[in-house]
Amino acid sequence: MPPRPDTRERILQAALALFNQAGVPAVTTNHIAAHLQISPGNLYYHFRNRRMIVAELFDRYEAAVAGFLQLPRDRGVTLDDKAGYLEALLGSIWQYRFVQRNLEQLLDDDPELAERYRRFVERHLFSARTVYQGFVDAGLLQMTPSQVQDIALNAWIVITSWVRFLYTSGIRSDRLSEALLRRGVYQVLVLEEGFVADAARAGYAELCQRFRAPLAEPFG
Repeated sequence: MPPRPDTRERILQAALALFNQAGVPAVTTNHIAAHLQISPGNLYYHFRNRRMIVAELFDRYEAAVAGFLQLPRDRGVTLDDKAGYLEALLGSIWQYRFVQRNLEQLLDDDPELAERYRRFVERHLFSARTVYQGFVDAGLLQMTPSQVQDIALNAWIVITSWVRFLYTSGIRSDRLSEALLRRGVYQVLVLEEGFVADAARAGYAELCQRFRAPLAEPFG
């Protein structure tokens, strides 16, 4: 049997679950302590406030994204790599979906986190452009350098706005699912469709089919 997580880790795990379920504004440190059946003082021993918990969870989210958004070192990229990028992206967004759900409020409430997020966007937009260029170099996509830059930015906007789009289109928090997030990844694939090289079209169509999940009308 694996060892039980220590109290600090249990606080982070409980906060992540509650933030994802109800949104950060609805969850106080007292809610987290009650959920864990520990005293507020025990929680404050590890985290002085909710902002510190959010900051540490953001650390983990950032590390998850940084861990996969890079090119292979010893070969060109393939469509299998693209599937791997998309699955990893989906997994990180689903695991830390509260970040995108409450992003504006989180950044308004914490100037330090806002600056960290600005640097996060800057780094990962650069990484996204590098990955797209890798697919161009491998002959899977046909884009000019300007188009690489534009599609990377558009893909970032879709992915980081998708959770908020779902909520504002009437999806309740208890109905949000990983399948609905898959559809956001599919919408990114749609952006790229006109740039797919002829030799990659069959494999690309299969990839699109894998990620296309149904949406309720009128968006379906």
